[in-house]
Amino acid sequence: MCYGFLTIKRDRFLQRLFSTFPDGPPGIGLLCLRVGAGIALIHYGVSGLSGEALVGPLTVASDVIAAVAGILLLAGLWTPIAGAVVAMMELSIAVLANGDPSIHLLLAVLGAGLAMLGPGAWSVDARLFGRKRFDIRDRTRGGSFTPLK
Repeated sequence: MCYGFLTIKRDRFLQRLFSTFPDGPPGIGLLCLRVGAGIALIHYGVSGLSGEALVGPLTVASDVIAAVAGILLLAGLWTPIAGAVVAMMELSIAVLANGDPSIHLLLAVLGAGLAMLGPGAWSVDARLFGRKRFDIRDRTRGGSFTPLK
């Protein structure tokens, strides 16, 4: 009985790894989410690195992570990983930082949503890891068979 539960749990995990990479309007929606979050993160990271008020190594690390995650989300490469990193980082900044946490909460929600939904059809992930179509010719019709010697 326990074996069946583990098999079901493993199958659901494997099914999550193989995203459907939707195209059409859902794919365009995911592209818009990725572009919006990516541009905001790149702007946030680059402006933090180019500013004069670099507080310490944690601030620099946060800005570098934001810029790299923004580039990854913009391209659609490693989207679930980049989205999860963005969600955790921005949520921690929203909780710990002084000031208005609204932009950090928005980026955390966008990152979590992209981590769960995937990149969509117009992404590097879809080209690298998407479903492939294999054309297999029918060898029984019209083909000649020569056995190996």
